[in-house]
Amino acid sequence: MAALLAGVHQEQGRLAGRMEAVGFTFRQEALLVTLTSDVLKTSEIEGEMLEPESVRSSIARHLGLDAGGLKRVDRHVDGVVEITLDATQEFRRPLTRERLQAWHAALFPAPRHGAPRLVVGDWRTDQTGPMQVVSGPLGKERVHFVAPRAERLEDEMAAFLEWFNTSSGVDMVLKAALAHLWFVTIHPFDDGNGRIARAIADMSLARSENTSQRFYSMSAQIQSERSAYYDILERTQTGTLDITAWMEWFLNCLGRAIENASGTLDRVVKKSRFWESARAFPLNDRHIRVLNRLLDGFEGRFTTSKYAKLAKCSPDTALRDIESLIEWNLLVRNPGGGRSTSYSLVWNR
Repeated sequence: MAALLAGVHQEQGRLAGRMEAVGFTFRQEALLVTLTSDVLKTSEIEGEMLEPESVRSSIARHLGLDAGGLKRVDRHVDGVVEITLDATQEFRRPLTRERLQAWHAALFPAPRHGAPRLVVGDWRTDQTGPMQVVSGPLGKERVHFVAPRAERLEDEMAAFLEWFNTSSGVDMVLKAALAHLWFVTIHPFDDGNGRIARAIADMSLARSENTSQRFYSMSAQIQSERSAYYDILERTQTGTLDITAWMEWFLNCLGRAIENASGTLDRVVKKSRFWESARAFPLNDRHIRVLNRLLDGFEGRFTTSKYAKLAKCSPDTALRDIESLIEWNLLVRNPGGGRSTSYSLVWNR
């Protein structure tokens, strides 16, 4: 592991140095972008799609940041955000049974309609049978993993928590990799084990850097490599006690996550410069909401009807807003016209 680990630490140091050089405002925006991505992607890995604007608003409110036009957020989104922030902002505090069970309760604040009944805020009981990770249609299921029996959970989690909270000289990056694997293998909850395992790994990574400032997202990188993630987990959990392949995969994935953070920083700087130039114009709330959406990345052609939908206004109002943005050289009309007319941001002003 030595060469891989040295490479990760070098990338961590290089990113930290670059972030120090960009100034406080850019760092705050980069923090908000990274944490938003982390919350979105850790849920997306489990097949749950959260609304980006709601996640961003929740994080901004919890951290006291100015995100512009904060949106009302439901309790479920707040719960996922609270876990992420507690793990990364309060990384020095010991990880305890009570803390983990509070995270689980935050993940499932209310029963979901039609969903199986879960034991929330406590270890699973296996009353409906052994805990299994299964895929495939009914009658053709494939069992990927069978978790330890419920009666073993007290002892298994006590051993895990004592190890995690003890300073044993193990590098904290290696500890993040092992903690992720160990927790998700114990699988102590009825649901949400993957998200909590990734939060635990993030806590260990924060300890490795001794900072709550998060400028890369391991969850975002795992989501982009989701198939390989599940494959290496299954092979490790059903193999021997030699976990070298898992540790190598985790360190390589982490290295790619840190490298990709440079792109996040570039976008943050670009976005901040855009707003510096846009400040000279009398933008209304609709302008700001739509421009933020475009700056965060908008897939497909951006048209008047899409502006109206994003801004929750009539097509006539949307067209007037767009004409103003074109006049101020913030938007540009793309080639083509008529009903197919679309628009793009003017980045280089």
